[in-house]
Amino acid sequence: MSQSMNNTFSGAGLGLRRALVGPFQSYGDLSPVQFMEIAPENWITVGGQSGRDLRAFAEQYPMVLHGLSLSIGGPDDLNETFVKAVKKFKKEINSPLYTEHLTYCTDGGQLYDLMPIPFTQEAADYVVERILRVQDILGEKIGMENASFYLPQPGSEMSEIEFLNYVLTQSDCLLHLDVNNIYVNSVNHHYDPSEFLKQLPGERIAYIHIAGHYNEAEDLIVDTHGADVIDRVWQLLDQTYELYGVHPTLLERDFNFPPVVDLLKEVSHIDQIQQKHTHPNNQQKQA
Repeated sequence: MSQSMNNTFSGAGLGLRRALVGPFQSYGDLSPVQFMEIAPENWITVGGQSGRDLRAFAEQYPMVLHGLSLSIGGPDDLNETFVKAVKKFKKEINSPLYTEHLTYCTDGGQLYDLMPIPFTQEAADYVVERILRVQDILGEKIGMENASFYLPQPGSEMSEIEFLNYVLTQSDCLLHLDVNNIYVNSVNHHYDPSEFLKQLPGERIAYIHIAGHYNEAEDLIVDTHGADVIDRVWQLLDQTYELYGVHPTLLERDFNFPPVVDLLKEVSHIDQIQQKHTHPNNQQKQA
Protein backbone atom coordinates (compact mmCIF):
# COMPACT_ATOMS: atom_id res chain seq x y z
CA MET A 1 0.00 0.00 0.00
CA SER A 2 1.41 3.37 -0.97
CA GLN A 3 1.65 6.15 1.57
CA SER A 4 0.60 9.55 0.25
CA MET A 5 2.67 11.90 2.34
CA ASN A 6 3.92 15.43 2.30
CA ASN A 7 6.78 14.78 -0.11
CA THR A 8 4.31 15.60 -2.90
CA PHE A 9 3.12 18.89 -1.42
CA SER A 10 4.58 21.30 1.07
CA GLY A 11 4.47 24.81 2.46
CA ALA A 12 1.39 26.88 3.20
CA GLY A 13 -2.00 26.19 1.62
CA LEU A 14 -5.45 27.68 1.20
CA GLY A 15 -8.83 26.02 0.74
CA LEU A 16 -10.48 26.40 -2.67
CA ARG A 17 -14.17 27.04 -2.00
CA ARG A 18 -16.74 27.72 -4.73
CA ALA A 19 -17.21 31.32 -3.61
CA LEU A 20 -13.47 31.94 -3.83
CA VAL A 21 -12.89 30.73 -7.38
CA GLY A 22 -13.75 34.08 -8.98
CA PRO A 23 -11.86 36.21 -6.43
CA PHE A 24 -8.79 33.98 -6.75
CA GLN A 25 -8.88 34.22 -10.54
CA SER A 26 -9.25 37.99 -10.44
CA TYR A 27 -6.50 38.45 -7.87
CA GLY A 28 -3.86 36.61 -9.89
CA ASP A 29 -0.66 35.71 -8.01
CA LEU A 30 -1.68 33.89 -4.82
CA SER A 31 1.82 33.64 -3.31
CA PRO A 32 2.79 32.23 -0.89
CA VAL A 33 0.08 29.58 -1.47
CA GLN A 34 1.77 26.30 -2.43
CA PHE A 35 -1.16 23.89 -2.33
CA MET A 36 -4.95 23.91 -2.13
CA GLU A 37 -7.72 21.75 -0.70
CA ILE A 38 -11.24 20.90 -1.83
CA ALA A 39 -14.12 18.78 -0.56
CA PRO A 40 -14.45 16.07 -3.24
CA GLU A 41 -18.24 15.85 -2.73
CA ASN A 42 -18.55 19.42 -4.03
CA TRP A 43 -16.58 18.81 -7.23
CA ILE A 44 -16.68 15.17 -8.37
CA THR A 45 -19.73 15.61 -10.59
CA VAL A 46 -19.05 19.19 -11.64
CA GLY A 47 -18.48 19.83 -15.35
CA GLY A 48 -18.68 22.82 -17.64
CA GLN A 49 -16.85 26.01 -16.77
CA SER A 50 -16.68 25.19 -13.06
CA GLY A 51 -15.02 21.88 -13.84
CA ARG A 52 -12.52 23.59 -16.14
CA ASP A 53 -11.80 26.18 -13.44
CA LEU A 54 -11.05 23.44 -10.93
CA ARG A 55 -8.72 21.64 -13.28
CA ALA A 56 -6.89 24.87 -14.03
CA PHE A 57 -6.22 25.34 -10.33
CA ALA A 58 -5.26 21.66 -10.01
CA GLU A 59 -2.64 22.15 -12.73
CA GLN A 60 -1.11 25.02 -10.73
CA TYR A 61 -1.35 23.61 -7.21
CA PRO A 62 -1.34 20.16 -5.60
CA MET A 63 -5.00 19.66 -4.64
CA VAL A 64 -5.67 17.75 -1.41
CA LEU A 65 -9.08 16.11 -1.03
CA HIS A 66 -10.68 16.64 2.38
CA GLY A 67 -13.98 14.79 2.53
CA LEU A 68 -17.15 15.64 4.42
CA SER A 69 -19.47 12.67 3.99
CA LEU A 70 -17.61 9.35 4.36
CA SER A 71 -19.15 8.96 7.83
CA ILE A 72 -16.37 6.65 8.96
CA GLY A 73 -18.00 6.09 12.36
CA GLY A 74 -21.61 5.92 11.18
CA PRO A 75 -23.97 2.93 11.60
CA ASP A 76 -24.84 2.76 7.88
CA ASP A 77 -22.90 0.55 5.47
CA LEU A 78 -19.67 2.08 4.24
CA ASN A 79 -20.33 3.96 1.00
CA GLU A 80 -17.86 2.07 -1.17
CA THR A 81 -19.32 3.59 -4.33
CA PHE A 82 -18.31 7.01 -3.06
CA VAL A 83 -14.83 5.79 -2.11
CA LYS A 84 -14.35 4.42 -5.63
CA ALA A 85 -15.52 7.74 -7.08
CA VAL A 86 -12.99 9.55 -4.89
CA LYS A 87 -10.26 7.21 -6.12
CA LYS A 88 -11.12 7.99 -9.75
CA PHE A 89 -11.40 11.74 -9.12
CA LYS A 90 -8.16 11.78 -7.13
CA LYS A 91 -6.34 10.23 -10.08
CA GLU A 92 -7.95 12.62 -12.58
CA ILE A 93 -6.66 15.74 -10.81
CA ASN A 94 -3.46 14.08 -9.56
CA SER A 95 -4.35 14.76 -5.92
CA PRO A 96 -1.61 13.77 -3.44
CA LEU A 97 -3.87 12.85 -0.53
CA TYR A 98 -7.43 12.11 0.63
CA THR A 99 -8.42 12.81 4.24
CA GLU A 100 -11.63 12.61 6.23
CA HIS A 101 -13.07 13.59 9.61
CA LEU A 102 -12.98 11.13 12.50
CA THR A 103 -16.74 11.57 12.92
CA TYR A 104 -20.01 10.32 11.48
CA CYS A 105 -22.72 12.15 9.56
CA THR A 106 -25.25 9.45 8.60
CA ASP A 107 -27.86 7.39 10.43
CA GLY A 108 -30.34 6.11 7.88
CA GLY A 109 -29.78 9.39 6.01
CA GLN A 110 -27.61 12.50 6.12
CA LEU A 111 -27.44 14.29 9.48
CA TYR A 112 -25.88 17.41 7.91
CA ASP A 113 -23.41 17.71 10.76
CA LEU A 114 -20.20 16.01 11.85
CA MET A 115 -21.11 14.01 14.95
CA PRO A 116 -18.55 12.72 17.48
CA ILE A 117 -17.88 9.00 17.69
CA PRO A 118 -18.26 7.48 21.20
CA PHE A 119 -14.90 6.92 22.85
CA THR A 120 -15.45 3.19 23.39
CA GLN A 121 -13.42 0.13 22.44
CA GLU A 122 -16.25 -1.20 20.28
CA ALA A 123 -16.54 2.08 18.35
CA ALA A 124 -12.76 2.34 17.95
CA ASP A 125 -12.49 -1.18 16.51
CA TYR A 126 -15.46 -0.49 14.21
CA VAL A 127 -13.81 2.65 12.85
CA VAL A 128 -10.48 0.88 12.38
CA GLU A 129 -12.15 -1.83 10.30
CA ARG A 130 -13.81 0.76 8.06
CA ILE A 131 -10.63 2.79 7.59
CA LEU A 132 -8.78 -0.37 6.59
CA ARG A 133 -11.48 -1.09 4.01
CA VAL A 134 -11.25 2.44 2.57
CA GLN A 135 -7.47 2.14 2.33
CA ASP A 136 -7.83 -1.25 0.67
CA ILE A 137 -10.11 0.23 -2.01
CA LEU A 138 -7.87 3.25 -2.59
CA GLY A 139 -4.65 1.27 -2.46
CA GLU A 140 -3.06 3.91 -0.21
CA LYS A 141 -3.28 5.42 3.24
CA ILE A 142 -5.79 8.12 4.08
CA GLY A 143 -5.54 10.83 6.72
CA MET A 144 -8.04 11.11 9.57
CA GLU A 145 -8.67 14.51 11.15
CA ASN A 146 -9.08 14.97 14.90
CA ALA A 147 -12.57 16.36 15.39
CA SER A 148 -14.11 19.11 17.49
CA PHE A 149 -17.03 18.15 19.75
CA TYR A 150 -19.15 20.05 22.21
CA LEU A 151 -20.67 17.70 24.77
CA PRO A 152 -18.93 15.14 27.01
CA GLN A 153 -19.10 11.69 25.47
CA PRO A 154 -21.47 9.43 27.47
CA GLY A 155 -20.11 6.03 28.40
CA SER A 156 -16.54 6.89 27.46
CA GLU A 157 -13.99 4.15 28.00
CA MET A 158 -11.09 6.17 26.60
CA SER A 159 -9.99 9.76 26.57
CA GLU A 160 -10.04 11.69 23.30
CA ILE A 161 -6.27 11.29 22.82
CA GLU A 162 -6.42 7.55 23.64
CA PHE A 163 -9.22 7.03 21.13
CA LEU A 164 -7.43 9.01 18.42
CA ASN A 165 -4.10 7.26 18.93
CA TYR A 166 -5.70 3.81 18.98
CA VAL A 167 -7.52 4.40 15.70
CA LEU A 168 -4.44 5.83 13.98
CA THR A 169 -2.18 3.00 15.15
CA GLN A 170 -4.51 0.07 14.53
CA SER A 171 -5.57 1.25 11.06
CA ASP A 172 -2.02 2.41 10.22
CA CYS A 173 -3.47 5.55 8.67
CA LEU A 174 -2.16 9.12 8.62
CA LEU A 175 -3.07 12.00 10.91
CA HIS A 176 -4.67 15.10 9.44
CA LEU A 177 -3.93 17.36 12.37
CA ASP A 178 -6.33 20.21 13.04
CA VAL A 179 -4.58 22.53 15.50
CA ASN A 180 -7.64 24.73 15.96
CA ASN A 181 -9.73 21.69 16.94
CA ILE A 182 -7.25 20.90 19.69
CA TYR A 183 -7.65 24.41 21.05
CA VAL A 184 -11.46 24.36 20.74
CA ASN A 185 -11.73 21.03 22.56
CA SER A 186 -9.25 22.11 25.22
CA VAL A 187 -11.49 25.04 26.17
CA ASN A 188 -14.77 23.15 25.86
CA HIS A 189 -13.53 20.10 27.79
CA HIS A 190 -11.01 21.72 30.12
CA TYR A 191 -7.64 20.26 29.24
CA ASP A 192 -4.19 21.59 28.38
CA PRO A 193 -3.85 21.81 24.56
CA SER A 194 -0.06 21.67 24.74
CA GLU A 195 -0.14 18.41 26.69
CA PHE A 196 -2.60 16.93 24.19
CA LEU A 197 -0.31 17.98 21.34
CA LYS A 198 2.68 16.26 22.94
CA GLN A 199 0.85 12.91 23.02
CA LEU A 200 0.20 12.75 19.27
CA PRO A 201 2.04 10.31 16.98
CA GLY A 202 4.04 12.97 15.13
CA GLU A 203 5.39 10.47 12.59
CA ARG A 204 1.85 10.05 11.22
CA ILE A 205 1.16 13.74 10.51
CA ALA A 206 0.32 14.20 6.82
CA TYR A 207 -0.68 17.85 6.96
CA ILE A 208 -2.21 20.43 9.25
CA HIS A 209 -5.28 22.65 9.40
CA ILE A 210 -5.40 26.02 11.10
CA ALA A 211 -8.59 28.06 11.34
CA GLY A 212 -10.65 30.60 13.21
CA HIS A 213 -13.60 29.94 15.50
CA TYR A 214 -16.45 31.64 17.34
CA ASN A 215 -16.60 32.27 21.09
CA GLU A 216 -20.17 31.37 22.02
CA ALA A 217 -19.40 31.82 25.74
CA GLU A 218 -16.38 31.97 28.01
CA ASP A 219 -16.26 28.17 28.19
CA LEU A 220 -17.79 27.31 24.81
CA ILE A 221 -16.04 27.73 21.45
CA VAL A 222 -17.63 26.72 18.15
CA ASP A 223 -15.36 25.57 15.31
CA THR A 224 -16.76 27.75 12.51
CA HIS A 225 -13.85 28.37 10.07
CA GLY A 226 -15.40 31.80 9.61
CA ALA A 227 -12.99 34.11 11.43
CA ASP A 228 -9.33 35.03 11.70
CA VAL A 229 -6.93 32.69 13.49
CA ILE A 230 -6.28 33.83 17.07
CA ASP A 231 -2.86 34.20 18.69
CA ARG A 232 -3.18 31.13 20.94
CA VAL A 233 -3.83 28.91 17.91
CA TRP A 234 -0.84 30.43 16.08
CA GLN A 235 1.23 29.59 19.17
CA LEU A 236 0.02 25.98 19.06
CA LEU A 237 1.03 25.75 15.40
CA ASP A 238 4.47 27.04 16.33
CA GLN A 239 4.66 24.43 19.08
CA THR A 240 3.59 21.70 16.64
CA TYR A 241 6.52 22.53 14.36
CA GLU A 242 8.81 22.64 17.38
CA LEU A 243 7.73 19.14 18.40
CA TYR A 244 7.29 17.42 15.06
CA GLY A 245 8.96 19.52 12.38
CA VAL A 246 7.37 21.56 9.62
CA HIS A 247 4.44 19.96 7.79
CA PRO A 248 2.20 21.34 5.02
CA THR A 249 -0.34 23.61 6.70
CA LEU A 250 -3.59 24.94 5.26
CA LEU A 251 -5.66 27.94 6.25
CA GLU A 252 -9.24 26.70 6.48
CA ARG A 253 -11.87 29.34 5.77
CA ASP A 254 -15.37 28.22 4.80
CA PHE A 255 -17.56 31.35 4.97
CA ASN A 256 -17.54 35.04 5.91
CA PHE A 257 -14.73 35.46 3.41
CA PRO A 258 -12.55 38.56 3.70
CA PRO A 259 -10.77 40.07 0.66
CA VAL A 260 -8.20 37.73 -0.88
CA VAL A 261 -5.37 39.98 0.28
CA ASP A 262 -6.42 39.38 3.91
CA LEU A 263 -6.57 35.61 3.41
CA LEU A 264 -3.07 35.74 1.95
CA LYS A 265 -1.82 37.64 5.00
CA GLU A 266 -2.79 34.65 7.15
CA VAL A 267 -1.24 32.23 4.66
CA SER A 268 1.90 34.38 4.85
CA HIS A 269 1.83 34.03 8.64
CA ILE A 270 1.88 30.24 8.21
CA ASP A 271 4.81 30.62 5.80
CA GLN A 272 6.69 32.84 8.26
CA ILE A 273 6.34 30.31 11.10
CA GLN A 274 7.45 27.55 8.76
CA GLN A 275 10.49 29.56 7.68
CA LYS A 276 11.35 30.19 11.32
CA HIS A 277 11.60 26.45 11.93
CA THR A 278 13.10 25.54 8.55
CA HIS A 279 15.82 28.21 8.64
CA PRO A 280 16.34 29.05 12.33
CA ASN A 281 19.78 30.55 11.72
CA ASN A 282 18.31 33.12 9.32
CA GLN A 283 15.76 34.11 11.95
CA GLN A 284 18.49 34.65 14.52
CA LYS A 285 20.45 36.86 12.12
CA GLN A 286 17.35 38.98 11.44
CA ALA A 287 16.75 39.36 15.18
